[in-house]
Amino acid sequence: MTIEIKKKEKETSQSLVRRFSSRLRKSGILLRRRRSQFHKRSKSNQLKKRAALRREELKKEYEKKKKLGKF
Repeated sequence: MTIEIKKKEKETSQSLVRRFSSRLRKSGILLRRRRSQFHKRSKSNQLKKRAALRREELKKEYEKKKKLGKF
């Protein structure tokens, strides 16, 4: 999506920039870009399984140490 603005007769460059920036703000292009900038990719199934197994191991280790009184 492009925004095209042409300079009017006897229009100053400052008013042209102001008109452009307001049109850009109203179009919502910057908001969409900022949202997509921080988009995270979803994890693969294999990574999810590995992470779940790791959590289970840590939980078992924690419970074992808790029973021994080390926590």
